[in-house]
Amino acid sequence: MTKDLKEHISELELVQTTDPDNEKPVYRRPGFDGIATFGELDDRLGEALRRCRQKQGLSRADIAILVGLSEQVYGRYERNSSKMTVSRLIHLSEVLGASPLSMLFSTAPHLWGKSEVEAERRFRIMKLLEDLPAETMASVTTLLETVAVLQAKAGET
Repeated sequence: MTKDLKEHISELELVQTTDPDNEKPVYRRPGFDGIATFGELDDRLGEALRRCRQKQGLSRADIAILVGLSEQVYGRYERNSSKMTVSRLIHLSEVLGASPLSMLFSTAPHLWGKSEVEAERRFRIMKLLEDLPAETMASVTTLLETVAVLQAKAGET
C-alpha cells in the first residue's frame, strides 16, 4: 500500500472490513451504528423508495407503469431482491418527485456529517435549498461562497 493511499484512508477515516457480498477486504467509513453491510444499505434504500412511493399515494402497480416494469420487477427494488442501478434511482426519483439525496440520506446519513446532529443539520439545509425559488438561490449561493472564502482565510491564519 502506497503512502498516498494510506493518507487517503486516514483522511477519510476509512476502516478495513469484510462484506458478505465481496470476496476481498474493503475500506468503508463507519456509520453512526457501525459499518452496515452492502445488503443492509440496499435494504435501507428499498425502504426509502417504498416510503417515497407511499407518500405520493401510489401503488407498486402505478410506479411500475411509470417506469416501464412489471409490478413484480419493481417490487424487487423495494424488497432488495434486485439491485438498483444509479440510472434507475434517477428515473424513480423523477417519477416520484423525490430527491435522490433524500433516499441516500436515509440510507447512509453518516456521509453528511461526523455526528448525527451534524448530518441532520446538513440535510435540513439541503432540503431548504431544494425548495427555494431560483432568484433566491442566486443570493444564497453568493452568501455561502462568501462564507466559504472567509472560512478558508481563517484557516490560513
